[in-house]
Amino acid sequence: MSAIDDLLDDGELFRDQKGRPRPWPRPLAPLADTHGHLTVFRGHDPARAVARAALAGVRLLVVPADPTEDATDARAFLRSLDGWVEGARSLLAAAAAEGLVPPAFPGAPDLCDNVRVVAGIHPYGAARADDAAMASLSELLADPRCAGVGEIGLDFTCDVPVDVQRDVFCRQLRLARELAVPCELHIRDDRDDPAAAAHAMALEVLDEVGVPEAGVDLHCYTGDPAVMRPFVERGCLAAFGGAVTFKRSDEIRDAACACPLGQMLTETDSPYMAPVPLRGLECEPAMVCLTARCLADVRAECGVSDPAETYAALWKNAARLFPR
Repeated sequence: MSAIDDLLDDGELFRDQKGRPRPWPRPLAPLADTHGHLTVFRGHDPARAVARAALAGVRLLVVPADPTEDATDARAFLRSLDGWVEGARSLLAAAAAEGLVPPAFPGAPDLCDNVRVVAGIHPYGAARADDAAMASLSELLADPRCAGVGEIGLDFTCDVPVDVQRDVFCRQLRLARELAVPCELHIRDDRDDPAAAAHAMALEVLDEVGVPEAGVDLHCYTGDPAVMRPFVERGCLAAFGGAVTFKRSDEIRDAACACPLGQMLTETDSPYMAPVPLRGLECEPAMVCLTARCLADVRAECGVSDPAETYAALWKNAARLFPR
């Protein structure tokens, strides 16, 4: 098997569930996946996923690490990450020798030199935020590859008591402020909650503790413009993932149109929520190219920014939030 065959699927970067080739949109600027898990793939090899992301035009990947889940041993997690990145570098070098290279973006870093980490205790793990977990979190945050705190916040669909979630959220938000690093928020309302109570409480916490000056990313935003508005008014950024491409996601697309251009981000939340036309597959960071194209098209249709402006802003915003 050739090196190119190692990275492509019968000569294609993407094929849908029925095996049909799906052309990928060539990006107008470097791409950023500001939230892509690498530790929970079922079908993808992490090193191959990073290499394929580079081929799609991704130049920044932010990988979450949770000291109550996949990073209980901080050093082991970081060693694994190093191995995946070096594996991706080798795959890309071999493919380049056969003529397959990532799209060129002068001045942008190579992806293998710009894989970053955010570390934080997810709301699901808030009840396990013991001394050992906090020690692992501190070790992760001390590593130069770690760019911020996350994903942290509130999830009203899980059975962890709300007061426990809120306490752990506050502690980690204060930590982000003390370390002068950005944070990524996971905020999920209970199902069919028109009051968006989790988002309302998150705003209370941000006002109580303070918004980190380094920035806040509202990870995987899937709400409407009204719920998003008070967050962007406080300076938060909204990160849009594959859900913005779904047929019934009109509210999310409305939010994407309403979001200030300087406060938008792209992500995949891989391996979850693969974008259309790859919905149903295991998501991978390369698929952020489809989300970026959707955002560019939607905002052009709304008349708020043209595609080149949207692509440029998405990259600039991510690079500013997670500087090298």
